[in-house]
Amino acid sequence: MRIRFIAILIVGIGCAFFNIAYAQNPSAIKNVVLVHGAFVDGSGWRDVYQSLTQKGYKVSVTQHKLQDFDEDVAEVNRIIDQQDGPCILVGHSYGGVVITQAGNNPKVVGLVYIAAHAPDDGELRADLVKTYPPASTSIIKGNDGLDYITPEKFPADFAADLPIDQARFMANSQVPTADKVFRAAVHNAAWKTKPSWYMVAKSDRIINPDLERFYAKRAKSVTVEAEGASHSVFISQAPKVAELIILATKTKK
Repeated sequence: MRIRFIAILIVGIGCAFFNIAYAQNPSAIKNVVLVHGAFVDGSGWRDVYQSLTQKGYKVSVTQHKLQDFDEDVAEVNRIIDQQDGPCILVGHSYGGVVITQAGNNPKVVGLVYIAAHAPDDGELRADLVKTYPPASTSIIKGNDGLDYITPEKFPADFAADLPIDQARFMANSQVPTADKVFRAAVHNAAWKTKPSWYMVAKSDRIINPDLERFYAKRAKSVTVEAEGASHSVFISQAPKVAELIILATKTKK
């Protein structure tokens, strides 16, 4: 029993030493900010959040309202400003547009795009999707200026690789998104001056995977492709998403 106790104690001390060394390493980026996309909220990042926090990262999840682009950028910047050091900024879907603008914050040292838009200065999503049309046509423009995805088509178009009950819940709890945010243009695209990483969802029906590849190539992003992944890759393949984010945290500032 004594030998076993000593062995456990040694392992525990070793783990504690590793965590302390990690925390004290000035080159380690330990802050991550996760930015959700349209029609969903920050809760979709739960599994990514857990994967990262279990490895010692400090993770913040934004809850912007999807009603005005400038307000969304301001909200994300507010969270970035709260970080106690440099951070990696991660965006999914429309969240990619937000991080392309908010990424100019001096605390941001790297950008991670997860099946996300990564526009250039003045570039509009509407123009890009004409060249790279998505497979889905289920986004409805409401008379009140709010867009949503037809609930009946949501599982197949947005979350085909999730359990059907989960996909249906997401369909019926989706966040109506102002149509005007999809017409917003960025200035000083952050990927021009900061390193970036990109995950292509190979079975995405909301954003054409070829458009995702175009974004990644143009930004010179470190790129990975997620096999069989829908637009909900940030949920369905959360461990792989976390791995890419961890890779980004190891970049040299």
